[in-house]
Amino acid sequence: MIRPLEISQRDAAVTLWETCGLVRPWNDPYADLDRAMSGRRSTVLGAFENRTLVATAMVGDDGHRGWVYYLAVDPEYRGRQLGRALMQACETWLAGRGAPKLNVMIRGDNAVTRGFYEALGYTQDDVVVYSRRFSDAGSPSA
Repeated sequence: MIRPLEISQRDAAVTLWETCGLVRPWNDPYADLDRAMSGRRSTVLGAFENRTLVATAMVGDDGHRGWVYYLAVDPEYRGRQLGRALMQACETWLAGRGAPKLNVMIRGDNAVTRGFYEALGYTQDDVVVYSRRFSDAGSPSA
């Protein structure tokens, strides 16, 4: 069953993200999750087996396009089409809000994940992403 996470499941989600290697030192996964769950334009979907969280996807609409982050499937549950099902749920969630496009960002050296999205029909766009991190106070860091 796929449904939005409840706040009581945040520890389970972050543990799953850590298990799947998605957490980076410069991102606070709890802050990311709280921001997504409290926003009007975003949510975190979870797949459950016997009330146990086994997969997640953070989905949001920035007003121009949709984005998916933290797609994670517990290694013990891989091969059961959960990633595919979560992406379909994200696409449905975004289409229901009128988003014309869904983007995902994948680290360049992650060939397995790139292959997963290609198998779902996603294609690589000819773009370069630049970023700037903000300090904890919310202002650009030096």
